[in-house]
Amino acid sequence: MMKGGNTMEETKTNSWKYAFVALVGVLVIAGAILWLNQGSVTGNVVKDTTNTVSVKTLMDDDAMLGQANAPVTIVQFTDWQCPFCRKFETDTFNQIKQNYIDTGKVKFVTRDFPLESIHPGAIPAALAAECVKAEGGASAYYTFKQKVTEEQNIRDGGTATSPVTKTVTFTNDDLVSWAQSVGYTIADCLESQTYASEVRKDLSDGQAAGVRGTPAFLIIDKKGTSTLLSGAQPFSAFKTALDKALA
Repeated sequence: MMKGGNTMEETKTNSWKYAFVALVGVLVIAGAILWLNQGSVTGNVVKDTTNTVSVKTLMDDDAMLGQANAPVTIVQFTDWQCPFCRKFETDTFNQIKQNYIDTGKVKFVTRDFPLESIHPGAIPAALAAECVKAEGGASAYYTFKQKVTEEQNIRDGGTATSPVTKTVTFTNDDLVSWAQSVGYTIADCLESQTYASEVRKDLSDGQAAGVRGTPAFLIIDKKGTSTLLSGAQPFSAFKTALDKALA
């Protein structure tokens, strides 16, 4: 028995407890640092990167808006059920289209990056969009993209332009109906998952390019220098990056 009432065994036990608590504290801090550096899988990620890539490596036969010879390219990686992707479509995309795509400065390419573990509707919607594109080309694809955005906004807040507040669920039957409403019949194509390999390739290429969440945008200038802009950032962030790429 030690003076003070504690045995040597109790002292050793307490020491182990303190060491364990300290270790847990270190791991929590390290995890927080890692999370901050890597960003969340969806939403706003402010730590963007610059790299040199070939536009050809980031495009195959994906849907594109704008002039093919535009000096700057935006490659969008999107998840069709991601609320932050929908926020970009609702709040920011039209400003980019009006100021940069329609003026011939930028071409806009869309590729899929479905986060299937949290958005079970992402892959079916991506497959549905490819089915629409096979029937009507890129213009049909982007018409359907706007339709899917608006229908989710209606379920979220009541109108096609309602603020984005949450993830919205939908079914394959919804996707077929939405495609039908813009003039395309895709039930058989969607059921057969005709374009599953295309969606998987988009996901793989996005991962190889450093995409970790959605939405993500690679802004590529004529020299092949790309800036990865992540999250549902405002138009001002895109304007800064695009004006720099066009300079």
